[in-house]
Amino acid sequence: MTKLWGGRFTKPTNKLVEEYTSSITFDQKLALQDIEGSIAHVEMLGACDIIEMSEVMQIKEGLLTIKEKVKKGDVTFSVEHEDIHMNIEKLLIDEIGPVGGKLHTGRSRNDQVATDMHLYLREKTKGLMELVEAVQSSLVEQAEKHVETILPGYTHLQRAQPVSFGHHLMAYFWMFERDKERLQDSLKRINWSPLGAAALAGTPYPIDRQMTSDALGFDQPYPNSLDAVSDRDFILEFLSISSIMITHISRLSEELILWGSQEFQFVELDDAFCTGSSIMPQKKNPDVPELLRGKTGRIYGHLMGLLTLLKGLPLAYNKDMQEDKEGMFDTVETLEGALSLLAPMLASMHVKGDQMKNAVNEDYSNATDIADYLAVKGMPFREAHEVIGKIVLYSIQQEKYLLDLTMEEYQDFSPLFEADIFEKLNPNQVVAARNSEGGTGFEQVNKQIQLAKEHLS
Repeated sequence: MTKLWGGRFTKPTNKLVEEYTSSITFDQKLALQDIEGSIAHVEMLGACDIIEMSEVMQIKEGLLTIKEKVKKGDVTFSVEHEDIHMNIEKLLIDEIGPVGGKLHTGRSRNDQVATDMHLYLREKTKGLMELVEAVQSSLVEQAEKHVETILPGYTHLQRAQPVSFGHHLMAYFWMFERDKERLQDSLKRINWSPLGAAALAGTPYPIDRQMTSDALGFDQPYPNSLDAVSDRDFILEFLSISSIMITHISRLSEELILWGSQEFQFVELDDAFCTGSSIMPQKKNPDVPELLRGKTGRIYGHLMGLLTLLKGLPLAYNKDMQEDKEGMFDTVETLEGALSLLAPMLASMHVKGDQMKNAVNEDYSNATDIADYLAVKGMPFREAHEVIGKIVLYSIQQEKYLLDLTMEEYQDFSPLFEADIFEKLNPNQVVAARNSEGGTGFEQVNKQIQLAKEHLS
């Protein structure tokens, strides 16, 4: 078979050029979307009396046959036919004869590939939203078990104030909730139809773009044909959202790695999500969260790659835009894998509550509560802050913690101290006292979990 566009050429394509410019090795992922778009297109051609209805039926039946073969893996794609569009058209012509060549009436590969990618990304975005919800469900499940499990809260990776472990986990729930909302909102822009824009200027055939848009479940056709074939904003937006999401995954992964270390011993990941060492038999390595953390740069790279690709392109379509797909495919697959692993890894994680409790009993993270205690009794907070700083310094010098000091020692720093100071310094009391909206107080964490469940339902 000669090239479908070969009429103007006097020489065959150089084999190296053919291999270098071919995209079939990766855009074959769009095979089902290409067939779906082609069926909508040919049905419209028939409805608009552009081709005979008998031809429409032949083409449609041929496409459905190819669709089943693709699903079964019974199709071999060829570099000779360059891309998924021409491979499908060649298969169609082989299946039903020359009438298959009428399928391309009134369209171009430019609007065809754009349509395929809109269909692909719409499907994958909805699937990713479901995977995000599975991660959120695991977070809520663990948070609900550990509302009253106390661990040190950190700033600057220095112990700051004790918090509910459930509260800490719920912080990630809301990060993922925003990721999910961004994905949902992006569907508004993904769900536009480029089909019918043709190469760049539309077509002289009396097509009905609204019909194909409706048939494919799009909200509307692109109003401008130049924009329709050259727009990749929807992919840029997806890669941007993905970069934010993988950042959240990476931050959570970093904490799982730290918490699981011998130095922290706050959690233990299930054996199913860890690996061993080839030389050190005692090792249990958190390879999954480490790799999730490592995948972050990969997705950032895809975003920067596409931004760089598009920044100097004039309207409309340019061959450079063939480079838009692999980064999108890889980002989808990277996130699908990451989220699919993260949900069960969180659900099966063993939380070492006693170890966390020991940690908050052996630090000075309840110091702020002494300042608040004195402020309530009338001492200006700034003055109270200085007093507590001196108490902490004294405690460090005496190798004691704040709960180890005697009443006499406290009263050496201020006569405002009374016996109730020891109750105020109890880590459970410190956490429970922070009952402001959104705080780590147990009552607030339970409210937050209930709100999260409402979001999930």
